Amino acid sequence: MSKKNQSENEEYSLKRAVAFSFGQFGDIIAYQFFTFLIFTFYYSIQQLNVNWITIAFIFWAVWNGLNDPLLGIISDRTSTKWGKRRPYVIASFIPFAIIIILVWTPPDDAVLAFVYFIIIIMLFDTIYTMFSINATSSFPVMFPDLESRAKANIVRQIFSVLGLIVAFILPSFFIQDYTKPEYEQGYVITGIIIAITFTISAIIFILFGLKEREEFIVEAKSGPRFFESIKHTLKNKAFQSYTIGALANWYVFGMLPTIVPLYGKFVLDVPEGLLLSLLLGVAFISAAFFNFLWRYITLKIGLRKGFMLSMGCFIAGLVPFMFLSPQIGGYAGALVSFFFLGAGLAGSLYFRDPIVSTIADYDELKTGVRREGGFYGVNALVIRLSTIFIFITISLVFTSTGWAVFEPETVTPEIIVGLRLLMFFFPAIALVIGILSISRFPIRQEEYQEIKDKVDKLHQEKRDKLKNR
Repeated sequence: MSKKNQSENEEYSLKRAVAFSFGQFGDIIAYQFFTFLIFTFYYSIQQLNVNWITIAFIFWAVWNGLNDPLLGIISDRTSTKWGKRRPYVIASFIPFAIIIILVWTPPDDAVLAFVYFIIIIMLFDTIYTMFSINATSSFPVMFPDLESRAKANIVRQIFSVLGLIVAFILPSFFIQDYTKPEYEQGYVITGIIIAITFTISAIIFILFGLKEREEFIVEAKSGPRFFESIKHTLKNKAFQSYTIGALANWYVFGMLPTIVPLYGKFVLDVPEGLLLSLLLGVAFISAAFFNFLWRYITLKIGLRKGFMLSMGCFIAGLVPFMFLSPQIGGYAGALVSFFFLGAGLAGSLYFRDPIVSTIADYDELKTGVRREGGFYGVNALVIRLSTIFIFITISLVFTSTGWAVFEPETVTPEIIVGLRLLMFFFPAIALVIGILSISRFPIRQEEYQEIKDKVDKLHQEKRDKLKNR
């Protein structure tokens, strides 16, 4: 057996990849359930003004500007006998399960509901970030080369797609119409089921999927401090180009589930919750198959070109949503369109972790320590910033079309056009910007192996140093 194959067998295990992916499954069902229905719930069920919701998310973004990078850097510098990431995962998963339920239990008074909304989304995101950053930051260490990452990432993305299907279809069994107040209790019931599912998934992940390496735990305290870490992160040219591409993808990835309940009901005339959820379900089922294509493309042309190609496919998949109606395409046409949209969605899901892992490898050669938490912390901030752009866009469109307050009986042609623009025009612009940014990603396919060889040598030196202590 060659040295390369020996290393691969030592580093990659399908059983461990599956157990690790349960963490991803729990993460996805919780966060995407939140993303899917948080706007619809507080806009149409709680009747909050769209501008109030936007203000709440601005407060949320400011908080996350400190919270996300800070939690990532603290994690990078943690060194305990229980591990580097594990203590935070264990400490956060039960509180997060409780918060998943409390999101859907605001007081009846509008002003109190607004205050509750601000507080609960901040709590939700703080505890979620503590879990998610530490779970995700373990990926590059557990799967240390491009091939093992590609294999493990396929398993993770299959679990991601399963999580997305659960997050988008499960609510429809308890909420027959997402916009009618009489189904408010269905949101709470769904929240309870999602919380239980998340808890079970997190326990499997912690017990069987999360593995840390002693050499990286020991070195953690020697890592850069907060401001120095932020400086290293923001000066990293590879991360700079990736960040804008990630922002574009998360903008689209967040916009679609946020708008689909309203787009489906008022543009496609599909009122039933199950039929609406099936549209997104079809997209994510197809994404599971397209993930295998993106793995093949990654190994053939590299991460940079692959990510650019996936965003081009994403744009092409969005075009039909500018024109679909009950008369043009109808529900069947929408199903077909959502199926092909899965190609772009798959790329958006697939490329994040291999690219951040590669950036972390590149950074380790410069700083001498692993700093996945710092990169994923800033990446988490980017995701939250995308949410601000989403709600600013929605607010501008709804305010300019006379729909600042939800009034389902007064849907004008201008509102229909606005919903179409939110499904195609604004996401397409974001993705074009993302393509331009990723085109500047400095780590080409031919350079990756050289970086990997240097990182392997550095890791061996760290292991030898640990043995000689």
